[in-house]
Amino acid sequence: MDIHTLFAQRIGGEQFGKGTDIYKFEKIKRAKTAARQARPDVEMLDFGVGEPDQMAPAAIREAMKRAIDDPENRGYADNGIAAFKQAAADYMREFFGVDDLNPETEINHTIGSKPALAMLPLCFIDPGDVALTTVPGYPVMATHTAYLSGEVVKLPLLRGNGFFPDLDSIDPALAERAKLFYVNYPNNPTGTAPTADFFDRLIAFARKYNILIVQDAAYATLIYDRPRMSIFNRPGGKEVAIELHSMSKSYNMTGWRLGFAAGSEWAIKAVAAVKDNIDSGQFKAIQQAACAGIADMQLSETIKTHYEGRLRKLVVALKEIGFDVEMPGGTFYLYVPIPKGAGDEVFTTGEDASQFLIRECSISTVPWDDAGPFIRFSATFESAGDDDDERVIAELKTRLQNANLKF
Repeated sequence: MDIHTLFAQRIGGEQFGKGTDIYKFEKIKRAKTAARQARPDVEMLDFGVGEPDQMAPAAIREAMKRAIDDPENRGYADNGIAAFKQAAADYMREFFGVDDLNPETEINHTIGSKPALAMLPLCFIDPGDVALTTVPGYPVMATHTAYLSGEVVKLPLLRGNGFFPDLDSIDPALAERAKLFYVNYPNNPTGTAPTADFFDRLIAFARKYNILIVQDAAYATLIYDRPRMSIFNRPGGKEVAIELHSMSKSYNMTGWRLGFAAGSEWAIKAVAAVKDNIDSGQFKAIQQAACAGIADMQLSETIKTHYEGRLRKLVVALKEIGFDVEMPGGTFYLYVPIPKGAGDEVFTTGEDASQFLIRECSISTVPWDDAGPFIRFSATFESAGDDDDERVIAELKTRLQNANLKF
């Protein structure tokens, strides 16, 4: 039996498993392992992890403990419990002032944002259809568009354009074929926060070309020195957009896998129909636990304050080293241009810089080379507590100073 003839072309066909390319996060993992083996007594300073470093709030954990023993929660959740849909509507009202969402028809729970992004092409993309997507960014919707023989058009997020896609540069012929336009603000990895002007121009673009905007709002509550914003705050936003919210970043619930999609009834109905054929819903106890906290602004603000304080300290330390860095508008990331090199070593890509920092300094970052050579520092690094943050950042600064970086 030739098993390689069985693999679908979308994952490589007969070449599946034979390639030598290594995913960048696997390269980071291998480099970290090698660095630990070479210097077992040196602490790995991990600024590459993109998941929260703390537990979910106590109120949510306590509610989970109660809900898990409730026999009413043992069955399938299907497309979500009414209580969570209402809690999600309350969250949208309390945090963003969006008060016109019908929890029954315009909100549907998801098992995190990732499955929602995978399902959306199943709802809208036929072979030959176009999906517009920003890079660097989260690739899931683009991957599944390609799986369905759709065409993915990547729009670079360049510093000169404020890390927003250049809508005027999009070929009208491509726009006419586009059905989905993926954006993510506050943006991972750039940290750019949304603006009313950008959302208004995006909404006008979507109306002109009959496109559904997919606004991935996973970091919507992690926003600094400006008001929180939903695309539904802008005129016409709900008519042309679906917005994905996640409990992972806002409430340190990454492994709990819970979020929701919100938008017009026609868009949410499509998501629910496809979802019915993919999963049977997230465990009801998790949904009920989230109800105990997601509309509680104080819980979210405490988490935001934790990351904001770390980011401000990181900005000061990296600036003193020579990095061209500013406080981001949102997320818990710093996206910075790479140094030119270190000593006699020259960096031409973000991966060059990232691998050097792991190998020589035991500092882990994430490289991004989609739209220029950058590396990303995350404020989700591990420490023994708030008081230990100062030590970790001071150690980072010392190692970078000793690395003889050139800018």
